[in-house]
Amino acid sequence: MALGALIIKEKLGTSDEETVEQIRENPYLQYFLGLSEYSDKAPFEASMMVHFRKRLNLEIVGRINERIVKPPKESGQKEIEEKQDKKEEKKEKEENLGEKNVEKEQRETEPANQGKLLLDATVAPSDIRYPTDIKLLNEAREQTEIVIDALYQQVQEQLPKKPRTYRREARTAYLQIAKQRKPNSKKIRKAMRQQLGYVRRNLAHIDILIAAGAKLSELKKNLYRNLLVVSEVYRQQQLMYEQGCHRIDDRIVSITQPHVRPIVRGKSGTPVEFGAKLSVSCVDGHAFLDHLSWDNFNKSGDLQRECTVNCVKSRKYTER
Repeated sequence: MALGALIIKEKLGTSDEETVEQIRENPYLQYFLGLSEYSDKAPFEASMMVHFRKRLNLEIVGRINERIVKPPKESGQKEIEEKQDKKEEKKEKEENLGEKNVEKEQRETEPANQGKLLLDATVAPSDIRYPTDIKLLNEAREQTEIVIDALYQQVQEQLPKKPRTYRREARTAYLQIAKQRKPNSKKIRKAMRQQLGYVRRNLAHIDILIAAGAKLSELKKNLYRNLLVVSEVYRQQQLMYEQGCHRIDDRIVSITQPHVRPIVRGKSGTPVEFGAKLSVSCVDGHAFLDHLSWDNFNKSGDLQRECTVNCVKSRKYTER
C-alpha cells in the first residue's frame, strides 16, 4: 500500500491530501493498492505519506525492482540456456578427446557473456528557485527576524524594547541590488557585506534574548530547524566572502531544503543543476537505480561495482 500510494501520487502529480482523497473515491485505485473490496473510507491518513517516503529507501526500492524483473529475466535465461545446450550438443559430436575437452570444462564453469550493460548518471531537479548568495542571505535575514519576534514575546516583560533589526533598511538594500539586471562584482560584494552584517546582528540579538530567558524549545519545529540552517548558511557565506571564492563543501542553496546540493553538469543551457544525482544501469532492457546521493559523485566508480554485481546475479541465475 505504501509503494502503491507513492506511485499514484507521482503519476497524478497531486498533494498528499488530494492523493488520499483520490484513493477514497476511486475503486480502481483501491484495487491497485490491493484492497479486496471498495470502501468509501480513506485507508490511511494523509500524514502517513511522509512515513511512506521515509520507509521506502533506495535499498527497498532496489529489492522491489529485483522482484519485478526476476520472472522475465529467469524465463529469458532459460531460453538462453536451451540455445547453449543445443550448441554444446553439436560441439560434443564434433569434438575429440584431448585439449578441446579441457577448454569445454572451462567454458561450462564460467558464465557466458550476455547482452549489454549501459550506465549513465543524471540529476533529478528539485523544486527550488535558482539560488544566488544575495537571495539566500536575504531569506536567512527574514527567518532570523521571525525568530526574534517569537522569542521576544517570551521575555517582553524583562526587556523594555525589542531588539532593533533594521528590517526596512535591509529590505531596501536588497531590492536595490536585486532589481538590477546585471550588477557588477563590486556592487554584489558590497550588498553581500551588508546582508552578512544584518544577519550577524540578528543572530547576536537572538543570543541576547536567550540570555534573557527565552527558550528555543518553545519555538515551532520548522522555525527552530530554519534557525539552525541559517546559522550554517551564515558561516558558509561569511567564509566564502572572506576568501573571495564561490565554492565550499556541503554548500546550502535553500533554507527550506538544506539537503539539496548544486551538481555541476557542464551543459550549455544549465551548467549547474540542483537536486539528487543518480546513477542508472540498463541490463537486458531492465533499468536499475544503483547509486542515489544528494552530494556529487563520479559515476566512473560505479562501472566496476555494477559489473561485479551483475556477474554475481548472472552466476545465481545460471546455478538456478
